[in-house]
This record gives sequence, C-alpha cells and structure tokens, in this order.
Amino acid sequence: MTSLVTDTRVVFSRELRPVIRDPFSVIFSMIQPLFFLGLFAPLLPGDNSLQWFVPGIIVMSCLFGSSMTGSNLLFEMQTGSHERMLVTPLRRPALLIGRALKEIVPMIAQAALIVAVCIPFGFELHLPGALLGLLILAAFCIGLGALSYTLALAAKNKEWLFWTVQQTLIFPLLLLAGVLLPLDNGPGWLRALSHINPMTYVVNAERALFNGDVLTRSTLEGVIAATVVAVLGLLIGVRAMQRSD
Repeated sequence: MTSLVTDTRVVFSRELRPVIRDPFSVIFSMIQPLFFLGLFAPLLPGDNSLQWFVPGIIVMSCLFGSSMTGSNLLFEMQTGSHERMLVTPLRRPALLIGRALKEIVPMIAQAALIVAVCIPFGFELHLPGALLGLLILAAFCIGLGALSYTLALAAKNKEWLFWTVQQTLIFPLLLLAGVLLPLDNGPGWLRALSHINPMTYVVNAERALFNGDVLTRSTLEGVIAATVVAVLGLLIGVRAMQRSD
C-alpha cells in the first residue's frame, strides 16, 4: 500500500506539472461553460436565476474538462510515452489513480474563476456549502477522469473513436441533468431518464450547497452519486490499465 501511494504521488505530480506550467489549458476548457453562462443566464426568469444556474455551470465545466482528459493519454500512446511508463517500476493502478486525482486541481481552479466572475453580477456565495460541494465534485471528477482514460485505452490507435463516444455522451448527460433548463415540467420519459443520470443528483446537490442548504436530501444523494461514479470509474480504469500493453 505504501508503494502504491508513493507511485500515485509520482504520477500525480507528473500529470499536474504541465497544467501548472501552462494554465491556459484550464482556461481553454472553460470557454464553452462561460459561453453558456453568458448566453443562457440572461434568459432565465427571476432575480435569483444565477443562484440556480451557476452551480450547474460549475458541474458542466467539471464534465467538459474531465471527459476530455483522456486525449492526453491518447497523445502519450501515439508518441510511445505511455509504453515507456508501462515498463517502469511504477504500479499500474497508480498510473490510472494518479492521473484521475489530477483532475481535482483544474476543477477547483475553474470553479473559483466562475464564482469570481459571477459575484459582481449578484451571485451570493455561501462558503461552507460551496466547500462541501467542491468535495463532492472532486469525487465526481475522479470518476469521470478515470472513465475518460479508460475510453482512451479502448480507443488506442483510433482517436476518432474516443472523440465520437465522448461527444455523443456529453450533451445527453448535460441536458438530462437539468443544467441548462429545469426538467420539472418535462414529459415523463424525459424525467425518467433524468432520474437514472448520476449527474442529476450531483447538480441538485451543488445547487443546494452553493445556496447554503447543507443538511438536505439532495446533498446526501449527490454524495452517493459522486461516490458511485468515482468507485466504478476507478475500478474500471484500473482494470483497463492493468490489461494495457
């Protein structure tokens, strides 16, 4: 276990170093969420629309950034860097876990930037709830990142397959979670699909927490959903990494 923790820390540091050296990559992944924030928020009714919309946009930025991160592994496989990592003494689970843990850092930076942009326009930040919300998002990011790396391993030498699957799944997950529009008045089949989308519960939890409502059912459901995604993502990802050649 000590060796696994040490190896994970080594991989985490290796993956985080390019992000620190080139923070523009974090900002670039926020272009779409900021566009949605600027174009959709003014259309929402009510004076407190930002309190409802901003937490969803923070989850959106997490989804966009974490789901695309497998492209980094695709590049490493194309250049032979991944194969060289496989023959090092590093434990293979650490190669996946360290990469997945790295997703937490860009997520926190993106969330802080989105909140900072929105506060001058009337968004009210409840810090204790927001911090707990970031913990839930951290678990969600780990799971999404692990699944993205798994998809990259499955799409080896087929880069088009990675982007086809990623782009096919990302927007249904986004829309069915009610990030852009509420689904309360939607048809029954749409609400049924929303209930089986784990991102729905994460979004509801973030909205409650960022508004200062900590002890709610939505918070508990968000914790469970994010934990399930993280555990399943790591289990599937570690297994795929162990089989990688």
